[in-house]
Amino acid sequence: MAKLPTEGLITALDVGSSKVSALIAQRTDSGSLVVLGTGQRESRGVKRGYVADMRATEIAIREAVEQAERIAGINIENVWVSFSAGGLVSDVVKLEADLGGHRVEQADIDELLKAGRDAIDPQGKMVLHAQPTRYTVDGLAGVKRPLGLHADRLGVDIHVVSTDGSPVRNLDLCVRSAHLEVRSIIAAPVATGLACLTEEERELGVALVEIGAGVTNVSVFAGGVLAGLASIPMGSADVTDDIASAFGTARQWAERTKCFHGSANLSPRDNRETIDVMPATPEESAADALRITKAQLNGIIRQRLERLMGEIQKELKKLGFQDPVGRQIVLTGGGAELKGIADYAQQALGSAVRVGRPRGLAALPDAHAGPAFTTLAGLARFAASDPIDLRSLEPSHQMVTRASPGAVLQRLMAAFRANY
Repeated sequence: MAKLPTEGLITALDVGSSKVSALIAQRTDSGSLVVLGTGQRESRGVKRGYVADMRATEIAIREAVEQAERIAGINIENVWVSFSAGGLVSDVVKLEADLGGHRVEQADIDELLKAGRDAIDPQGKMVLHAQPTRYTVDGLAGVKRPLGLHADRLGVDIHVVSTDGSPVRNLDLCVRSAHLEVRSIIAAPVATGLACLTEEERELGVALVEIGAGVTNVSVFAGGVLAGLASIPMGSADVTDDIASAFGTARQWAERTKCFHGSANLSPRDNRETIDVMPATPEESAADALRITKAQLNGIIRQRLERLMGEIQKELKKLGFQDPVGRQIVLTGGGAELKGIADYAQQALGSAVRVGRPRGLAALPDAHAGPAFTTLAGLARFAASDPIDLRSLEPSHQMVTRASPGAVLQRLMAAFRANY
């Protein structure tokens, strides 16, 4: 293999409950991303998004990355990793500084951002993201580039995503045990939103529902940023388990049958089309095998989907995504590949629903162009955007006030240093 070309090289690693996938991309001079290689392995050590078996997870990571390396013809040393387990918390911290009416200089912005680092209170959690999103100039919100403007007060909105530290450290250890350096661990909804949502959608307001194997992440975007999120410990693997349990068969057969014959919608033809159920054990004879109709199969699928959509509806209501008028829901994840799920979700949730697929990467293989790989593509796009992370800045000594009344700035350097 060739020597690692560090210039513009990005490697994304998505560690999920059903699969571990890797993607190596090269950033061109024009800023576009070209996929050089991809890899995928079954995930045997992750349950509901949490690492449950360190050794099995490490092996799956190593094999997925090695496959991508072989296809790309290069060795890689560091990766951007997704984190999709529950417990993610999204918040926006607002700060302001008094400028006295002079023009905004880069030093003013730098000092404000450094002070923003000290203003973040993770409340005992680990900070995954601490990024400035929009600025305010004398109360005018939504300013992207305040440099050069005259202002009495300059403010900034900082988007913070945090979670429990132990699950992230376990994931970090698995990746490093596979002899890979972790560039950063990214919250899956942040990456997924970059891959399948337009900037206008994130600005106007949209809900993103990622149906993974073991976890369904529900996130709401507004004002260009992730405004809120929630996790549901249920996913497409539960549909597979329901099929296997209902018809007394193996999970492997249930998964294959769900993908090839299953649907979220019912059709009159389903009562006439039959499927031979594979016996759970080799000892059972073919004569004893059960024969079911597609209507029976889809009935089991819809029972689980009904429960899942009910939980999604509850979380959307908690997140303030209630008015269906002009609102859109985007489905991603492996569960979004089920036939008819967009129509089913639209009826169940009462909003316009579409299936999101990864965008913005050239030479992406067809096998990795479905909704199950939006997080992987989003990781590459996140890395390519070269985002500002306030955790890398030095602390500030400039007087800055929180916009929220009664709040006090707190220095939490130890919490940041404990991240890794």
